[in-house]
Amino acid sequence: MNKKERVIAAINKKPVDYVPCGFSLHFPENENSGKAGVEAHLRFFKEADTDIDKIMNENLVPSPAKGSVFPEGYAPVAEMDLVGTIINDQVEFSKEIISKLDGSSFVMGTLHGICASGLHPIEKSGYAYEDARKIQRDSLLKDEATTLKAFQHITDAMCELAKGYKEAGCDAVYFASLGGEHDCFTPEEFDRWIKPYDLQIMKAIKDAGLYCVLHICKSGIDMERYRDYGKYADVVNWGVYEIPYSLEDGRKLFPDAAIMGGLKNRSGVLVDGTDEEIASEVKNVIKGFGKTGFILGADCTLATEQDMHKLSVAIKTSREC
Repeated sequence: MNKKERVIAAINKKPVDYVPCGFSLHFPENENSGKAGVEAHLRFFKEADTDIDKIMNENLVPSPAKGSVFPEGYAPVAEMDLVGTIINDQVEFSKEIISKLDGSSFVMGTLHGICASGLHPIEKSGYAYEDARKIQRDSLLKDEATTLKAFQHITDAMCELAKGYKEAGCDAVYFASLGGEHDCFTPEEFDRWIKPYDLQIMKAIKDAGLYCVLHICKSGIDMERYRDYGKYADVVNWGVYEIPYSLEDGRKLFPDAAIMGGLKNRSGVLVDGTDEEIASEVKNVIKGFGKTGFILGADCTLATEQDMHKLSVAIKTSREC
């Protein structure tokens, strides 16, 4: 059983020789795109030796202009050629990476959901993240039509990215959804402004013939908002410790999906644990959840400065359980 076969077996809740692993890394700014980005991904894939090779995505929706004011700034976003620029760039970047792999691993490309993708042009206009979150919601309240026109345009482009990932040779899309926080949108606003666009993208991922790995971002999440996402999700990953929301609760919420996670990403044993503590934690996680329908991973992407030895201990332990 090679890495790809192992992950697919886990997704289908079939027996595996050992629990597969899926970890990814935030690369420094000078190594997240172009030739340097390709080389950084390949180095990490080789050193980490995870079953899943995740391609990061820094080809983000741009700002119409530095200092743009929103919601007015969303009007030109709705007219941007996103497919001919950032989407094509990400597809070509992915092709370059995949062309250098041997085909034995399970490869997934990153795709940001509508909340995050709709935030990117605000952030790139010069606003800090927390300010951008407020500006986005205010834009929807002040001029829903203009903002949602941009959201639809962005969504359509992301659907093309799903097709592009299939063309590039990916097995899956890592779909990162944002906006489910209690302090962001109300449940009604989420259902109106976020959910329909996210579900359109997730359906496009499935229609492209790819597995859909749903990642639910951030802390303080109302997980119930994501129940309907389960119909398109083959794997679900969230901040077990960050939200918090246990693996068992997630299994109940998404009964048809495999679950990925179990470890903290910015604290805990992967950051400051001894080899013995890391091994013990991994064994406990796998024993507690079981080996069926499970992929060992973290709450979210690992920090750039991740100690690779500690990660290797976790992966090695999973292969001995």
